[in-house]
Amino acid sequence: DSAIKGDRGQIIRRFSPYYNGSSSTKLAAQGLSEIRVLVSTDVLSEGLNLQDATRLINYDLHWNPVRLMQRIGRVDRRMNPNIEALILADHPEQKIRGEIAYWNFLPPDELDELLKLYGKVAKKTLRISKTLGIEGRKLLRPTDEFDDLREFHREYEGTESAIEKLHLELQELFRKDPELQSRLTKLPGRIFSGKAHPAANAKAVFFCYALPGRNPGLASADDEGGGAEEWSVEAGLVQWYLYDLVNEKILEDATSMWDLIRCAPETPRHCSLEKETLSDIRKKIEKHIKDTYLKKVQAPQGVKATLKAWMELS
Repeated sequence: DSAIKGDRGQIIRRFSPYYNGSSSTKLAAQGLSEIRVLVSTDVLSEGLNLQDATRLINYDLHWNPVRLMQRIGRVDRRMNPNIEALILADHPEQKIRGEIAYWNFLPPDELDELLKLYGKVAKKTLRISKTLGIEGRKLLRPTDEFDDLREFHREYEGTESAIEKLHLELQELFRKDPELQSRLTKLPGRIFSGKAHPAANAKAVFFCYALPGRNPGLASADDEGGGAEEWSVEAGLVQWYLYDLVNEKILEDATSMWDLIRCAPETPRHCSLEKETLSDIRKKIEKHIKDTYLKKVQAPQGVKATLKAWMELS
């Protein structure tokens, strides 16, 4: 999970060596053994190649069906014929290559009635299916048909998405510097820095916010928004924002910011914006969050986003 102290990249390579640039022989030469069974939280649900595996068990159901698709997509991806041939050459006993199977643990009926989990996931899945023009497809029970939805998803699984590349680059950073993740968790909140903007005559400010979410276990059935005590950043998500000072626009696409904020250890720190300017921009971002995300999720009064880090680009 996200609190693991070991080298996560190494664990992934031991579990799925062939699709991560290694093999059983290379692992043995390094004194490492392969991992046959990997238990993980949602931290491995996207951005990783785990096609060495052919079986997946979803012990819990995420409320967002896209997350379920992402989990399945870690193993049910387009295979590389050369890598598949190498796996079979090294492991001829693996006769089930190319046959992907997964199982979902559905909650007991009484718990299902309490949490309304199945209904929530099924409703969202149906909404997505209608949007994609494949009405009626689900992906929860063995009797559900979702081949069309899976095929739609596979159109984008053949190559790495931009978000997947970000995850892979992060994993590579952790691999090169095993202590990096530990240092990051110890950094104070609202940490600030700055660097030169890669484009001439351009200025921007980058923000990383933890957006609050409602804890399902604390949600009241008769209260749509719930009280502030039912919300936490742990139950929410992380969102990047970029304020463009030239166009006075707020961007939310993380893939458009990555090249702007990427730094090397030797990148010089550069800050030139006035504190008042930075403060005003931060207020605009937090108003934007309030008017968009918090309004959309119907967060109650007092629930706010938490600034984790920000960076000046000037």
